[in-house]
Amino acid sequence: MTAVADNREDYDDLYRLHHPRVLRLCRLLLSDPDEAEEVSQDVFVKLLKEHRIDTRGIQWGPWLTRVAVNACRDRRRSGWWKWWRERHQEFAEADLPGRELTPEDEVLNQEKRRRIWLSFRGLSARQQEVFVLRHVEGWSTDEVAETLGLSTGSIKRHLFRAVQQMRRTLGGPT
Repeated sequence: MTAVADNREDYDDLYRLHHPRVLRLCRLLLSDPDEAEEVSQDVFVKLLKEHRIDTRGIQWGPWLTRVAVNACRDRRRSGWWKWWRERHQEFAEADLPGRELTPEDEVLNQEKRRRIWLSFRGLSARQQEVFVLRHVEGWSTDEVAETLGLSTGSIKRHLFRAVQQMRRTLGGPT
C-alpha cells in the first residue's frame, strides 16, 4: 500500500513540476489553447502509465518533452486538424503561466507580439519544433537532436533557416 501511495505522490509532483511547461510547449506548437490542453493531458496520461511500470529511473523532463512534441506532431498530421486549424485562435502570451503583464506592457507590446507570432507561425512545423526546444525551452543542440531523432547538423540547419526567416519577416538584420 505504501509503494502505491509513494508512486502517486511522485506522479503528482511530476505533474505539478512539468505541466505548465508541457502545456506551454503544446500551446506554441498547436496554436490552439483547447487542443494544447487536450494534448498535454494525453501526455500526462502516458506519463502515468509509464510511471507505474518503469523502474529504470528515467529523466522525466526530457521524456515528457519528447512525448509532447510527438503528440503535437500526431495531432497536426490528423485529417481533421487541417479543418480545425482554420478556426485557430491567435496566440496570447497572457494565457500562459508566467510573469504577469501590466496594462502598459500589454498595450506597448501587443503589436510586437502579434508580428512575432505571425512570423513564428510562418515557419515549417519542424522549424517550429526546433526553435521552441532550442530557444524557448533552452535545450542544447545535442538534446534537441536526440529528442527529435535528427542529426545535430540538421538541427542547426533548421534553426538557422528559422531564425533567418523570422528576421526577414520581422525586418531585422539577416
